[in-house]
Amino acid sequence: MLLVDERQTRDPVYRVLHGVATVCMGIAGVQLALLIVIFGWLVWGRYVMNDTPTWVEQLALVLVVWITFLGGAVGVWTKSHLSVDFMREMMPAAIAAPLRWLALAGVLAFSISLAVYGFELTLNTWGRRIPMLGVAEGLRALPMAICGVLSALFTLYHMAEHARGRDPLKG
Repeated sequence: MLLVDERQTRDPVYRVLHGVATVCMGIAGVQLALLIVIFGWLVWGRYVMNDTPTWVEQLALVLVVWITFLGGAVGVWTKSHLSVDFMREMMPAAIAAPLRWLALAGVLAFSISLAVYGFELTLNTWGRRIPMLGVAEGLRALPMAICGVLSALFTLYHMAEHARGRDPLKG
C-alpha cells in the first residue's frame, strides 16, 4: 500500500482509514494462522489419536468467512480487489473519467447493499447457535456487514480524493 505523495501522510482521514485497513489485515492474518493450527489439530486428532475433533469444521467455516470479508474490505482500500480496468484505462480521458466514477459508484452501491443485508442477516440469525461451537449463528453474517460498512467508507474516501484530482493509492 503505497502513498502517492507526502500530502497523504498529513491527511488524518487517510491515516485513520489506513490504520483500520491495517488492523483488519492483521486480524485476518491471525485468523489464518489459527485456521492452519486447527486444521493441524484436526489431522492429528483424526489420524494419530483416532479421535476426530468435531468442532474444527464449524470453527473453520466461521474463520474463513471472517478472513474473506475482512480481506475484501482491505482489497477495496488498496484497490486490489477484482477489477477489469485495462479497457477503461486505454480509452481517451473524456470516456475513461466517467467510467471511473461509474466504477466507484458501483462499488459504493454494492458496499451499502452488503452492509444493509449483512446487518439484517446478522440480526435474523443471532438467536440461533452454531452446532458444536455454541456461539451465535450471527457471527457468520457479521463480517459481511462490517465489510460493507468499511468498503463504503473506503470508497467514499476514494471518491473524495478522485474529486480532488488525487489518488491516494496506486492500484
